[in-house]
Amino acid sequence: MANTLDYNLGLELVRVTEAAALAAAPWIGRNAKNEADKAAVDAMRARLNGIEMDGVIVIGEGEKEHAPMLFKGERVGRTVEGRAAPPMDLAVDPIDGARALSLGLSNTLSVLALADRGALFFPGPIVYMDKLAVGADAAGVIDLNAPVADNLEKIARAKGKRVTELIVVVLDRPRHDHLITEIRATGARLKLIRDGDVAPSIEACMPDTNVDVLMGVGGAPEAVVSAAALKCMGGEIHARLYPRNVQEKRAAEELGYDTNQVLTCRDLVKSDDVYFATTGITDGELLKGAHYFAGGATTDSLLMRAATGTVRRIQATHRAAKIKQWLE
Repeated sequence: MANTLDYNLGLELVRVTEAAALAAAPWIGRNAKNEADKAAVDAMRARLNGIEMDGVIVIGEGEKEHAPMLFKGERVGRTVEGRAAPPMDLAVDPIDGARALSLGLSNTLSVLALADRGALFFPGPIVYMDKLAVGADAAGVIDLNAPVADNLEKIARAKGKRVTELIVVVLDRPRHDHLITEIRATGARLKLIRDGDVAPSIEACMPDTNVDVLMGVGGAPEAVVSAAALKCMGGEIHARLYPRNVQEKRAAEELGYDTNQVLTCRDLVKSDDVYFATTGITDGELLKGAHYFAGGATTDSLLMRAATGTVRRIQATHRAAKIKQWLE
């Protein structure tokens, strides 16, 4: 795929997340999660079908959100007569943080990852994973099986900090009560978020953010998407399938999944040539949101590629007439 994934394809992928963000933005704060999700899904699918590729959705909306499009196994892309389209797999989330967007909260994104056929991990019937994500400076020291205090001590040492200087991001959920207690006992600083753990996973890799590590249980699809971004940035994620009940655990094991295995970036994204694109929908610490004005809108995006290690920030202005064409 190295010969087919070039700069032009990267820009096409950004246009996909831009379209989804622009479609979702009018629904911010309107308490209409399903309508926002459908608008973003429709826009993303339409733009994906404009890209020359033999694409298959490995992780999409249908698994967790029961959306009508972008479900596992759906084929996307277009072919040109007389030319073989490159086979690619995609993990997509038109709105990471759909509930937060419906409430007008910050840090919601449109995201996608693209890699060679067969490279992206599919979590089967499990919709959650336990996660530990860090940037490149601590990529070699984390261990999901180790105690929280041990991990934070090693991360702090790798980053040249004291544990009390670390900021740990955790989803604010009752299931994390014990984890939160353990983190606070170390003296580390804690940042609780309501939704969307893709953004803080990326922020942990960026030196100009106030995030050092992400911990806790979140969406399994988001773990794969985050792994793609972290692979591009030299970061690391450890993740383990998190069955919600005995029935889900049994269903996974019957399909051959090991619910005790710790998965790394290499397991979640097997290819060394992977793209990741994301566009902000609502304003956040990672990206600005999609902002409409009288003549159009602005977007703020990131584009990454693991093969080259490049991370590009793309701030774009879109004319109203073109936006209308995209979203029709």
